[in-house]
Amino acid sequence: MSEFSEVQRKPRVAVVFGGRSSEHAISCVTAANVLQVIDRDKYDVVPVGISTSGHWVLESGDPERLSITDGKLPEVDVTALPVLFGANRELVISEPEQVPSTLGQVDVVFPLLHGPWGEDGTIQGLLEMSDIRYVGSGVLASAVGMDKHHMKVVFQGAGLDVTPYVLIRDRDWIRDPEACRTAVDALGYPVFVKPCRGGSSLGISKVNSLAELDDAIVEARAHDPKVIVEAAAKDPREIEVGVLGGLDGGLPEVSVCGEIAISGGGHDFYDFETKYLPEGEEYTALSVPAELPEELAAEVRAKALVAFDAIDGEGLARVDFFVDADGKVIINEINTMPGFTPTSMFPRLWAASGKDYPALVEHLLTLAMTRKTGLR
Repeated sequence: MSEFSEVQRKPRVAVVFGGRSSEHAISCVTAANVLQVIDRDKYDVVPVGISTSGHWVLESGDPERLSITDGKLPEVDVTALPVLFGANRELVISEPEQVPSTLGQVDVVFPLLHGPWGEDGTIQGLLEMSDIRYVGSGVLASAVGMDKHHMKVVFQGAGLDVTPYVLIRDRDWIRDPEACRTAVDALGYPVFVKPCRGGSSLGISKVNSLAELDDAIVEARAHDPKVIVEAAAKDPREIEVGVLGGLDGGLPEVSVCGEIAISGGGHDFYDFETKYLPEGEEYTALSVPAELPEELAAEVRAKALVAFDAIDGEGLARVDFFVDADGKVIINEINTMPGFTPTSMFPRLWAASGKDYPALVEHLLTLAMTRKTGLR
């Protein structure tokens, strides 16, 4: 008899979203979609929002309010009832000057947080300390997957090819910006300037000359004081693959390959607008499955598994590659909590691989509930 049947209740799932990072709105959008497809006959679902100021609240989870409407980005309702995780995995309502009340034990958390203070191992550490099961990678894999510098170091150690790069730490830019410019100049142009621990293409700039570099670094530093500058691959095709943890201790599964092509509208790469806003759709072509020679697709899929294992990934990941003009497969990054709307690449990859959106969510919840916390 399971622990859930013993107490004669459904497993309770806390869907946690929002967060303090600049990807707060995208996290809300992701949650709006996941909340709609979780099987309420099977699970007791509790929406928990984290405001941009770090306050945890009992959210309504209203999908309409959590969606992008007329270009307006959603956010967590900071006026909602405050909640926190208490003893024995309980979710507690904690209002000022009121006796705390409990919503009961949480059996699994679906942390739909993107960016720092969520996707980077921080909430994973909190949940491990609280002995609460959760969807996705653990502390180390989440942290490595969030930091593009350490990610590249790990990938190179696993024998994967990465683009040449220059790391600009906060102290580097403050102490000797000219040395930073010289190092980047040696990469050759164009380059991509990125916040080292960011996502959703926020703060990323394509730079075609030294004259454009400083503004791009300032923009990236607005999101993260640690900046990475990457050399552009040679006429690359952008190929992405989804990875799912295997059920019942099985090996991870790999999806078909997908391809992203951007053209027109002044967009040089897959930026925030082309990813999430309606006006960017006409400039974006997502091909799933990608038209790749069978041997090349097999190479990409195999290297996605190498990357997943290299960071000790669990649960899910989207692995992004460049295939350059010479056919060389170069890993760009791994995302341990990828965009999760039905039109995002990760769910589309799995839909084309035979696992639709509700089945994907169910797979992840089942995997999380059968995985122990702690060392594994």
